[in-house]
Amino acid sequence: MSFLNSLKKKQSWLSITADENYNDVTYSSLDKSIPLSDTESIRSGLVFDTSQNPFRDPEVSKYWSKVYEEAGYECNHLFDPEFYWTDEEEKQLKSKLDWKVTALACFMFVGLQIDRGNLGQAVSDNLLGDLGLTTADYNIGNLIWSASFLSAELPSGLIAKALGPDVWLPVQMILWSIVAIAQAGLTGRTSFFITRALIAALEGGFIPDIVLWLSYFFTSEELSVRLALFWTSSSLCQVLTALLAFVLLRLRGFLGLAGWRWLFMIEGIFTLAIGIASYFLMVPSAAETKTKWNPQGWFTEREEKIVVNRVLRNDPSKGDMHNRQGLSFSTLSKSILDYDLWPIYALGFIAFIPVSATDKYFTLTLKNLGFSTFTTNLLTIPFNLFHISFLLGITWLSEIVQNRSLVTLINPIWSLPLLAILTWWEGAFINKWGTWLVITLLLSVPYIHAINVSWCSRNSNSIRTRAVSAAIYNMFNQAGGMVASQIYQPDDAPYYHKSNKHLFFISGLTFLLIISIKIYYLSRNSYKEKIWNSMTDDEQIEYIHNTSDEGNKRLDFRFAS
Repeated sequence: MSFLNSLKKKQSWLSITADENYNDVTYSSLDKSIPLSDTESIRSGLVFDTSQNPFRDPEVSKYWSKVYEEAGYECNHLFDPEFYWTDEEEKQLKSKLDWKVTALACFMFVGLQIDRGNLGQAVSDNLLGDLGLTTADYNIGNLIWSASFLSAELPSGLIAKALGPDVWLPVQMILWSIVAIAQAGLTGRTSFFITRALIAALEGGFIPDIVLWLSYFFTSEELSVRLALFWTSSSLCQVLTALLAFVLLRLRGFLGLAGWRWLFMIEGIFTLAIGIASYFLMVPSAAETKTKWNPQGWFTEREEKIVVNRVLRNDPSKGDMHNRQGLSFSTLSKSILDYDLWPIYALGFIAFIPVSATDKYFTLTLKNLGFSTFTTNLLTIPFNLFHISFLLGITWLSEIVQNRSLVTLINPIWSLPLLAILTWWEGAFINKWGTWLVITLLLSVPYIHAINVSWCSRNSNSIRTRAVSAAIYNMFNQAGGMVASQIYQPDDAPYYHKSNKHLFFISGLTFLLIISIKIYYLSRNSYKEKIWNSMTDDEQIEYIHNTSDEGNKRLDFRFAS
C-alpha cells in the first residue's frame, strides 16, 4: 500500500488537455501548486501521472528526497515529483518491461525448476533400485535437500543484496548446474545425499533474490501477476521436461548408462547454458542497463524516468537503499524480528505441505498403481496445465478484489474434500484411474505462493526488510517442505490413509490461519488509523520528518490484507 494513504483522499488526478500542436496546456486540480513540466511530450487526450503520487505533498517529497540522497540510491538522479507521462507511454513501457525483465526471470526460473524437479522423473526410471536405495532413503534425500535449501536462503539473500542480484544469480546457476551434471555419476547412498545437499545449498536464495530484482522494475500491484507468470514458467517447464524425460529415459542402455543418468547430464548442461546467458542478460537497475555488449541499453532517458518514478510513487521505500548495499547486523536483526510479517511466514510454512507431500510421491504412486515408466511421466502433464490456469486466475483475482487473505482461502477449500477422498474413500489406490484423477485435481489446487511472496514484499515497506523477508518467507516454505518429505512413511504403504489424514488436518489448520491473518492485519490498520487521525496536521508533518519508526511500523503505512 502506498505511503501516506490518509493523504490520498486529499489528492485528485490532473486533468490535462492539449491541442495537436501541444500548445496552450491547461489543467485543473485541487492541488494547483505543482507546475507542469515536459509538456512537449504530452499527447492529445487525458494525460496524468498514472499512479497516485504521494510526492504532490511538498513535505512528503522533501522527506523522501533527503532519504534517497543519503542512501546513495542509484536512481536518485531520475526522481522527479513533477514528472508526468501518458497512459499510452506506460502501456508500451510495461510491455517492454515484460519482455526484458519478466521474460528473463521466467527463463532463469526454468533453469532452477529443471534441476530441482527432475528427481521425480529419475525415480520413475528405477534410480532407487539402481543405487540400492529405499523409499526411506528417498525421504531422507528430500529432507536433506529442503534443509540445505532453507539454510542457504538468508546467506544467499545477503550476498545478493551486497553484490547485486544481477551478479549473484548467474553465479549461483552456473555452480549448481555443475553439481547437477555430476549427478550422472551417482554411485550410491552417500553420493546421492551429498549432491542433494550441494544443489539445494546453491539453489537456496534464488527465488527471493530474483523477487528482489523484479521489485526494482514493477509496482507492488504488478508484482503478484509477474510472480504468477514466474511460477507459470515452472509448470510449463515441468510439462516440457516430462516430455523430454519420455525421450531421455529411453536412452537406458545407450553407452551402458541408465536413462536417469542421461537425464541428469543433458538437463544439467541446458541449465548451465541458461546460467551463462543470464550473466550477459541481467542488469543492476532501470538506470544501469548499458553494457559493453549492449551500448544502447534497454530504455530511453524518458523511459528510465517513467520506470523509476512510477515505482517510487507506488512505494517510496524502494529507494531507501542502494542496490549494492549490504545489510548490517542491526538492520538484519530488525528485519528478522519484524513480527508483522510472521503471519505470512506461518502461512508459507503450512499451506503447501499437503500438495508438496503428494507431489513428491506422485510418480512412485503411479508406478505402484501399475503404470509404466513412460506413461507415468506423461500422466504428470495434466495437473501442470491445470496448475497454470488456476495460478494465473487466482493471482489476477487477488489484485482485482484487493483482498489477498480471502482469495487465498480457495487453497484449503479446494484441498480438503480431495484429501478426504484419499483418506476415507475405500476405493482409493485401488481404482488406478480414479486415484490418478483425484491426485491430479489435488495437485492442480490454485497456487497461492505468488500472492504470498508479493504480499510479504508489499507489507515490508522498506528495501532492507523486503530483501530479508523474501528469504525468511522462503525458509519457512522450505521448512514446510521438510515436514512434507516425512509425511508418507513405508509402514503406511501402499494406501497411505494415515498420512493423508494428517494432510487433511493440516489443510484445515491452513483455513483457520488465513482467517486469523485477515483479522490481525485489519486490527493493526485500525490501531494505526486511530492514532494517525488523532494528530493535527502539524503533528502529522512533524511525524513524517522526525519519527524513529521505520518500514511497516510507520503510522502512515497500512498493511495489505
